[in-house]
Amino acid sequence: MRIAVVHNALGDQSSPDEQDVLVQAEAVTAALERLGHATVRLTCDLNLAAVRQQLEHARPDLVFNLVESLAGTGRLLHFFPSLLDALHLPYAGASAEALFLTSNKAVAKQRLSAGGLPTPAWVGPCDGRRLCKLPPKAQWPARWIVKSVWEHASIGLDAKALVAAADTPGLPERLRQRAPELGGHCFAEAFIEGREFNLSVLDGPQGPQVLPPAEIVFEGYADDQVKIVDYSAKWDEASYAYHHTPRRFDFGAEDQDLLRRLEALALACWERFDLAGYARVDFRVDPAGRPWVLEINANPCIAPDAGFAAAIERAGLSYDQAIQRIVAVVGLTA
Repeated sequence: MRIAVVHNALGDQSSPDEQDVLVQAEAVTAALERLGHATVRLTCDLNLAAVRQQLEHARPDLVFNLVESLAGTGRLLHFFPSLLDALHLPYAGASAEALFLTSNKAVAKQRLSAGGLPTPAWVGPCDGRRLCKLPPKAQWPARWIVKSVWEHASIGLDAKALVAAADTPGLPERLRQRAPELGGHCFAEAFIEGREFNLSVLDGPQGPQVLPPAEIVFEGYADDQVKIVDYSAKWDEASYAYHHTPRRFDFGAEDQDLLRRLEALALACWERFDLAGYARVDFRVDPAGRPWVLEINANPCIAPDAGFAAAIERAGLSYDQAIQRIVAVVGLTA
């Protein structure tokens, strides 16, 4: 097949998390070529008319969609697959609708809650123009964590994002003030103390396969340090967090029931959001052993050094085999 690998256009001021898409595009292109496909690399920006012309000129049989944002914001990432739908071009990965529903974290939480899937309580979203409402005091958690509605890659996440229960009366104003620096919309989520897990899901002819669960380990963190995978843990190679938050795949017998519940929840999220190709579901597990769905990433990073690739390897698959499955399933669902 002739496959167009398309990613978001970058500029001189692109951040490390944005630049990572180049690594993904290179790896996916190389894998497709090893599998015998002809490839063409294209970029996408807000000039969708020009992008359409590029696609019409390239005449691909299929598009491998790696667009993670447009004009520096994740709120527009569903524009490109919407264009592909309008052009009747098949593409690998989640649909435009699934990308919208999962990228808007507040909408995703509403959908999770309506489907009976456990997700932490939340306040908002707030757009910076008006104050949001607080729940009754009896429902306040010990701490809140403020997050961007649209932006991923842990943008805006650090110790300053946490708000104690005693400061909850000022939370609406805090959200209003932080909204502009968090992509225009933010919300506060009940912070779940405990363990953090990532479960990757890979599509295939026999349906979605949950890859081996990974737990993020917070090595050497003091009791008063916040155990979150913040922006520095993902992108700042000079930070302590970057080097002390490894993932692990080995678990004892005492964790097997929990892992089965996490796997079942990951599949339930896949079905709830009608995902395709590949995805990752992020969880926290509280001290009582209860899992909570934090986010569903319908287009997680698939760079060779990322967690998804590590889970692929742990499952006994090669990177090329995973890419082949992501591509092959498009023909089954088109």
